[in-house]
Amino acid sequence: MKHMIKAAFVATAVSVAAISGAQAQDVKVGVAAEPYPPFTSPDASGNWVGWEVEFMEAICAEAKLNCVITPVAWDGIIPALTSGKIDMIVGSMSITEERLKTIDFSDKYYNTPTSIIGAKGDDFEATPEGLSGKILGVQVSTIHAAYADKYFAPTADDIKQYQTQDEANQDLAAGRVDAVQADAIALDAFLKSDAGACCEYKGNVADDPAILGAGVGVGLRKGEDELKEKINAAIAAIRANGTYEEFSKEYFDFDIYGG
Repeated sequence: MKHMIKAAFVATAVSVAAISGAQAQDVKVGVAAEPYPPFTSPDASGNWVGWEVEFMEAICAEAKLNCVITPVAWDGIIPALTSGKIDMIVGSMSITEERLKTIDFSDKYYNTPTSIIGAKGDDFEATPEGLSGKILGVQVSTIHAAYADKYFAPTADDIKQYQTQDEANQDLAAGRVDAVQADAIALDAFLKSDAGACCEYKGNVADDPAILGAGVGVGLRKGEDELKEKINAAIAAIRANGTYEEFSKEYFDFDIYGG
Protein backbone atom coordinates (compact mmCIF):
# COMPACT_ATOMS: atom_id res chain seq x y z
CA MET A 1 0.00 0.00 0.00
CA LYS A 2 1.29 3.42 -0.86
CA HIS A 3 0.81 6.27 1.58
CA MET A 4 1.30 9.32 -0.60
CA ILE A 5 -1.14 12.05 0.36
CA LYS A 6 -1.72 14.37 -2.53
CA ALA A 7 -4.69 16.34 -1.20
CA ALA A 8 -5.24 18.26 2.04
CA PHE A 9 -8.28 20.21 3.05
CA VAL A 10 -9.02 22.47 6.00
CA ALA A 11 -10.79 20.62 8.77
CA THR A 12 -14.07 22.44 8.37
CA ALA A 13 -14.47 22.89 4.64
CA VAL A 14 -13.75 21.22 1.33
CA SER A 15 -14.58 23.68 -1.43
CA VAL A 16 -14.80 22.27 -4.91
CA ALA A 17 -12.79 24.61 -7.11
CA ALA A 18 -13.66 22.73 -10.27
CA ILE A 19 -17.28 23.86 -10.20
CA SER A 20 -18.41 26.35 -12.81
CA GLY A 21 -21.77 27.62 -13.97
CA ALA A 22 -24.69 27.28 -11.58
CA GLN A 23 -24.30 27.91 -7.87
CA ALA A 24 -23.08 24.77 -6.16
CA GLN A 25 -25.28 23.10 -3.55
CA ASP A 26 -23.78 23.27 -0.05
CA VAL A 27 -23.56 19.83 1.54
CA LYS A 28 -22.24 19.05 5.03
CA VAL A 29 -20.31 15.79 4.87
CA GLY A 30 -19.98 13.85 8.11
CA VAL A 31 -16.72 12.05 8.78
CA ALA A 32 -15.68 10.24 11.95
CA ALA A 33 -13.98 12.75 14.25
CA GLU A 34 -11.14 10.34 15.03
CA PRO A 35 -8.29 9.20 12.74
CA TYR A 36 -9.09 6.26 10.48
CA PRO A 37 -6.06 5.89 8.19
CA PRO A 38 -5.67 5.51 5.29
CA PHE A 39 -9.24 6.75 4.72
CA THR A 40 -9.65 9.94 6.77
CA SER A 41 -7.31 11.55 9.28
CA PRO A 42 -6.50 15.08 10.45
CA ASP A 43 -2.87 15.98 9.85
CA ALA A 44 -0.66 18.02 12.20
CA SER A 45 -2.21 21.23 10.88
CA GLY A 46 -5.78 20.01 11.34
CA ASN A 47 -6.33 19.39 7.62
CA TRP A 48 -8.29 16.28 6.69
CA VAL A 49 -6.37 13.93 4.41
CA GLY A 50 -6.69 10.38 3.09
CA TRP A 51 -8.29 8.22 0.43
CA GLU A 52 -11.89 9.02 1.37
CA VAL A 53 -11.12 12.73 1.41
CA GLU A 54 -9.90 12.43 -2.18
CA PHE A 55 -12.94 10.33 -3.05
CA MET A 56 -15.13 13.00 -1.50
CA GLU A 57 -13.44 15.76 -3.48
CA ALA A 58 -13.88 13.80 -6.72
CA ILE A 59 -17.60 13.07 -6.32
CA CYS A 60 -18.37 16.57 -5.08
CA ALA A 61 -16.62 18.10 -8.09
CA GLU A 62 -18.40 15.73 -10.46
CA ALA A 63 -21.82 16.36 -8.85
CA LYS A 64 -21.20 20.12 -8.55
CA LEU A 65 -21.56 20.12 -4.78
CA ASN A 66 -19.79 22.40 -2.33
CA CYS A 67 -18.84 19.86 0.32
CA VAL A 68 -18.06 20.93 3.88
CA ILE A 69 -16.31 18.39 6.11
CA THR A 70 -18.07 18.07 9.46
CA PRO A 71 -16.35 15.78 11.99
CA VAL A 72 -18.77 13.83 14.20
CA ALA A 73 -18.16 11.16 16.85
CA TRP A 74 -18.72 7.82 15.15
CA ASP A 75 -21.42 6.55 17.51
CA GLY A 76 -23.44 9.72 16.87
CA ILE A 77 -22.94 10.05 13.13
CA ILE A 78 -26.24 8.45 12.03
CA PRO A 79 -28.29 10.58 14.47
CA ALA A 80 -26.41 13.63 13.13
CA LEU A 81 -27.54 12.67 9.62
CA THR A 82 -31.18 11.97 10.47
CA SER A 83 -31.46 15.19 12.52
CA GLY A 84 -30.09 17.33 9.69
CA LYS A 85 -26.79 18.33 11.33
CA ILE A 86 -25.02 16.74 8.35
CA ASP A 87 -26.29 15.90 4.86
CA MET A 88 -24.33 12.78 4.06
CA ILE A 89 -21.77 10.40 5.57
CA VAL A 90 -18.47 9.53 3.91
CA GLY A 91 -16.92 7.42 6.63
CA SER A 92 -16.31 3.83 5.48
CA MET A 93 -19.88 2.97 6.48
CA SER A 94 -20.98 -0.45 5.27
CA ILE A 95 -24.38 -0.86 3.63
CA THR A 96 -26.28 -3.21 5.95
CA GLU A 97 -29.88 -4.29 6.34
CA GLU A 98 -29.98 -2.87 9.87
CA ARG A 99 -28.75 0.59 8.82
CA LEU A 100 -31.12 0.63 5.85
CA LYS A 101 -33.99 0.65 8.34
CA THR A 102 -32.88 4.15 9.39
CA ILE A 103 -30.95 5.74 6.51
CA ASP A 104 -30.38 5.32 2.79
CA PHE A 105 -27.14 4.68 0.91
CA SER A 106 -25.56 5.46 -2.42
CA ASP A 107 -24.18 2.71 -4.59
CA LYS A 108 -21.09 0.96 -3.23
CA TYR A 109 -17.81 2.85 -3.59
CA TYR A 110 -15.44 0.30 -2.07
CA ASN A 111 -15.51 -3.15 -0.51
CA THR A 112 -12.81 -5.04 1.40
CA PRO A 113 -12.73 -8.06 3.72
CA THR A 114 -13.11 -8.08 7.49
CA SER A 115 -9.95 -9.28 9.23
CA ILE A 116 -8.53 -10.15 12.61
CA ILE A 117 -5.00 -9.39 13.81
CA GLY A 118 -3.15 -10.45 16.93
CA ALA A 119 0.27 -10.59 18.54
CA LYS A 120 3.11 -12.22 16.64
CA GLY A 121 3.75 -15.72 17.90
CA ASP A 122 0.22 -16.18 19.22
CA ASP A 123 -1.02 -18.86 16.84
CA PHE A 124 -4.78 -18.75 16.29
CA GLU A 125 -7.27 -18.43 13.44
CA ALA A 126 -10.04 -15.90 12.79
CA THR A 127 -12.77 -18.32 13.85
CA PRO A 128 -14.94 -18.80 16.96
CA GLU A 129 -12.71 -21.73 17.92
CA GLY A 130 -9.58 -19.66 17.34
CA LEU A 131 -10.86 -16.84 19.55
CA SER A 132 -11.85 -19.23 22.35
CA GLY A 133 -10.71 -17.82 25.69
CA LYS A 134 -9.29 -14.66 24.14
CA ILE A 135 -10.14 -10.97 24.52
CA LEU A 136 -11.22 -9.37 21.25
CA GLY A 137 -11.26 -5.61 20.66
CA VAL A 138 -13.75 -3.91 18.31
CA GLN A 139 -14.95 -0.36 17.68
CA VAL A 140 -18.35 0.52 19.13
CA SER A 141 -21.37 0.91 16.81
CA THR A 142 -19.69 -0.88 13.90
CA ILE A 143 -20.46 -3.97 11.84
CA HIS A 144 -17.46 -5.54 13.57
CA ALA A 145 -19.01 -5.10 17.01
CA ALA A 146 -22.24 -6.68 15.75
CA TYR A 147 -20.36 -9.54 14.10
CA ALA A 148 -18.22 -10.22 17.18
CA ASP A 149 -21.30 -10.26 19.40
CA LYS A 150 -22.93 -12.91 17.21
CA TYR A 151 -20.00 -15.14 16.36
CA PHE A 152 -17.24 -14.63 18.92
CA ALA A 153 -18.98 -13.69 22.19
CA PRO A 154 -20.04 -17.31 22.88
CA THR A 155 -16.41 -18.53 22.88
CA ALA A 156 -14.24 -15.47 23.59
CA ASP A 157 -13.31 -14.54 27.15
CA ASP A 158 -14.48 -10.97 26.50
CA ILE A 159 -15.45 -8.57 23.69
CA LYS A 160 -14.10 -5.10 24.52
CA GLN A 161 -15.64 -2.15 22.70
CA TYR A 162 -13.74 1.07 22.04
CA GLN A 163 -14.83 4.52 20.94
CA THR A 164 -12.17 4.51 18.19
CA GLN A 165 -10.30 1.90 16.21
CA ASP A 166 -7.04 3.53 17.23
CA GLU A 167 -7.79 2.84 20.91
CA ALA A 168 -8.44 -0.83 20.12
CA ASN A 169 -5.18 -1.06 18.19
CA GLN A 170 -3.25 0.59 21.02
CA ASP A 171 -4.61 -1.91 23.55
CA LEU A 172 -3.59 -4.76 21.25
CA ALA A 173 -0.07 -3.35 21.01
CA ALA A 174 0.00 -3.01 24.83
CA GLY A 175 -1.19 -6.58 25.34
CA ARG A 176 -4.49 -5.63 26.95
CA VAL A 177 -6.45 -7.51 24.28
CA ASP A 178 -5.45 -10.59 22.33
CA ALA A 179 -6.97 -9.66 18.98
CA VAL A 180 -8.69 -6.87 17.07
CA GLN A 181 -11.31 -7.13 14.33
CA ALA A 182 -11.79 -4.41 11.71
CA ASP A 183 -11.66 -3.62 8.00
CA ALA A 184 -8.68 -5.31 6.34
CA ILE A 185 -7.29 -2.09 4.86
CA ALA A 186 -7.44 -0.16 8.13
CA LEU A 187 -5.70 -3.02 9.94
CA ASP A 188 -3.08 -3.24 7.20
CA ALA A 189 -2.26 0.44 7.75
CA PHE A 190 -1.81 -0.25 11.48
CA LEU A 191 0.40 -3.31 10.86
CA LYS A 192 2.67 -1.21 8.64
CA SER A 193 3.05 1.48 11.29
CA ASP A 194 5.67 1.45 14.05
CA ALA A 195 3.01 0.61 16.64
CA GLY A 196 1.87 -2.34 14.55
CA ALA A 197 5.24 -4.09 14.61
CA CYS A 198 3.90 -6.15 17.52
CA CYS A 199 1.27 -7.85 15.53
CA GLU A 200 0.31 -9.84 12.46
CA TYR A 201 -2.62 -10.83 10.28
CA LYS A 202 -4.54 -13.87 11.54
CA GLY A 203 -7.10 -14.18 8.75
CA ASN A 204 -10.42 -12.97 7.40
CA VAL A 205 -13.64 -13.81 9.22
CA ALA A 206 -16.30 -15.91 7.51
CA ASP A 207 -18.58 -13.61 5.55
CA ASP A 208 -22.07 -12.77 6.78
CA PRO A 209 -23.60 -10.23 4.35
CA ALA A 210 -26.53 -9.57 6.68
CA ILE A 211 -24.10 -8.11 9.25
CA LEU A 212 -21.03 -7.12 7.24
CA GLY A 213 -23.03 -5.64 4.39
CA ALA A 214 -22.51 -5.36 0.66
CA GLY A 215 -19.75 -2.80 0.53
CA VAL A 216 -19.31 0.79 1.69
CA GLY A 217 -21.67 3.53 0.53
CA VAL A 218 -22.36 7.21 1.13
CA GLY A 219 -24.92 7.50 3.93
CA LEU A 220 -27.95 9.65 3.07
CA ARG A 221 -31.24 10.60 4.68
CA LYS A 222 -34.26 8.67 3.44
CA GLY A 223 -36.18 10.66 0.85
CA GLU A 224 -33.13 12.59 -0.43
CA ASP A 225 -33.59 11.04 -3.86
CA GLU A 226 -32.17 13.93 -5.87
CA LEU A 227 -28.94 14.00 -3.86
CA LYS A 228 -28.70 10.22 -4.07
CA GLU A 229 -29.02 10.35 -7.86
CA LYS A 230 -26.26 12.96 -8.05
CA ILE A 231 -23.94 10.91 -5.85
CA ASN A 232 -24.60 7.65 -7.73
CA ALA A 233 -24.00 9.38 -11.06
CA ALA A 234 -20.78 10.90 -9.72
CA ILE A 235 -19.50 7.54 -8.46
CA ALA A 236 -20.20 5.96 -11.84
CA ALA A 237 -18.54 8.87 -13.66
CA ILE A 238 -15.27 8.84 -11.69
CA ARG A 239 -15.10 5.07 -12.10
CA ALA A 240 -15.59 5.40 -15.87
CA ASN A 241 -13.26 8.35 -16.52
CA GLY A 242 -10.29 6.98 -14.57
CA THR A 243 -10.33 9.49 -11.70
CA TYR A 244 -11.12 6.81 -9.10
CA GLU A 245 -8.27 4.59 -10.28
CA GLU A 246 -5.85 7.51 -10.45
CA PHE A 247 -6.15 8.66 -6.84
CA SER A 248 -6.60 5.12 -5.51
CA LYS A 249 -3.24 3.93 -6.86
CA GLU A 250 -1.49 6.47 -4.64
CA TYR A 251 -2.74 4.50 -1.62
CA PHE A 252 -3.30 0.91 -2.73
CA ASP A 253 -1.64 -1.59 -5.03
CA PHE A 254 -4.86 -3.57 -5.49
CA ASP A 255 -8.46 -2.92 -6.52
CA ILE A 256 -10.23 -1.41 -3.51
CA TYR A 257 -13.59 -1.40 -5.30
CA GLY A 258 -13.94 -5.15 -4.80
CA GLY A 259 -16.39 -7.60 -6.26
